[in-house]
Amino acid sequence: MTAGSDGSPPGLASLGPVVAAFDEWADARLERLRGNAIADRVFTAASDLGDWSLIWHLVGVARTLTGAPPTEMLQLSAMLGAESLLVNQGIKRLFRRARPTVSGDDRFQVRTPSTSSFPSGHASSGLFAATVLTSMSRRKAPIWYSLAAIVALSRPFVRIHHASDIVGGAVVGSILGKLAVTARRALLSR
Repeated sequence: MTAGSDGSPPGLASLGPVVAAFDEWADARLERLRGNAIADRVFTAASDLGDWSLIWHLVGVARTLTGAPPTEMLQLSAMLGAESLLVNQGIKRLFRRARPTVSGDDRFQVRTPSTSSFPSGHASSGLFAATVLTSMSRRKAPIWYSLAAIVALSRPFVRIHHASDIVGGAVVGSILGKLAVTARRALLSR
């Protein structure tokens, strides 16, 4: 199995020109936003809050404080832990894709990740959490998915991920989220 020039396995490398063109196109669009004080603050904060799924754990706490059952907070945190372990210690090890920068764009202070780039853990956990939270509170789905999108987009904004990593993470998170919702419903119906 020969890796691509970016360290990705052959499957992703075979899409090299298409993926590279998409990543370049997305980075050029994001560069237009970089340097805008509001965008810089929002996306840097979102990237930081996405570390270790902190934003989603805080959402679980906030929901509990506003009347949701505490068991939902605990379930969400446990599911996020399992999702993170699967993505960061499982799926990412299959791809080993190099990041666009080692520690992000020098204009932004972000934590240097210790895992590979594909798929984005921030995007995966965001779509995972949005899917699970929507099953718990359907009315607030636009909030959950908007937060997930901001957190996911923050990663190519600070140049710690390629845009295609975000797409891959969103797909992985959505699939894992649907599986988690199905498993949760099955357990609750017993």
